[in-house]
Amino acid sequence: MTDHLLPWPQGTGRIILDEVDSTMAEAARRASSLSRPTWIMARRQTAPRGRRGRSWTQPKGSFSATLVMKPMGNPASAALRSFLAANALFETLALQIDRDALATKWPNDVLVNGGKVAGILLESTGSAVQIDWLAMGIGVNLMNGPDKVEDAAFPPVRILGEGGKPLPRDEFLSSLASNMATEEAIFERIGFGPIRERWLEHAAKLGEVITARTARETISGIFETVDEAGQLVLETSKGRVRIPAADVYF
Repeated sequence: MTDHLLPWPQGTGRIILDEVDSTMAEAARRASSLSRPTWIMARRQTAPRGRRGRSWTQPKGSFSATLVMKPMGNPASAALRSFLAANALFETLALQIDRDALATKWPNDVLVNGGKVAGILLESTGSAVQIDWLAMGIGVNLMNGPDKVEDAAFPPVRILGEGGKPLPRDEFLSSLASNMATEEAIFERIGFGPIRERWLEHAAKLGEVITARTARETISGIFETVDEAGQLVLETSKGRVRIPAADVYF
């Protein structure tokens, strides 16, 4: 492994692979044997996947990695870490592109000039009381992005194509890992409050009308906030609605 110009967070492991089917699948295979939070990065994935099992391709020059960890808490607490990851991604990307062009999108994307530049996928195993392990997969379009994505509400964009200067993948990983370690320390010591506040500072379409599509219905309303449970809060014609999971469109 080559030396990294950026510092690596203490207490965090790192595994770099030339090729793997999926960093999320690799995280599941290795989770039981890992004794500390560990990043798994692959230079190439042969069978990557996104939310709800959607498949996608990993173009050359894009970034894919998974952080696998064993946090204390239940699945609801673990799910809040998508906001930690979004904040960490935002700060990492802000080193490469104008931060005013960046926005966080509920529940787990980062946008550049309205296009999707990064996505986050969470998977975990365990009980309703305590999870066994949590994997956070992160994909970022650095030099290149997918040519075509089926049913994409937000067109994929890349840092290079939006005027940014992307870091090499190893350096990007070091920066992301450092920012994520900072977010995790805040979450563990203070709680979700400051994480939520920082996420909302960069939230796309806050205060504007958006549409959320759940498995059962489509709801439109003013994006009021994200609550302490990470739920989307919309002010609709029928009153305030809290939505735990949905795809968002605007």
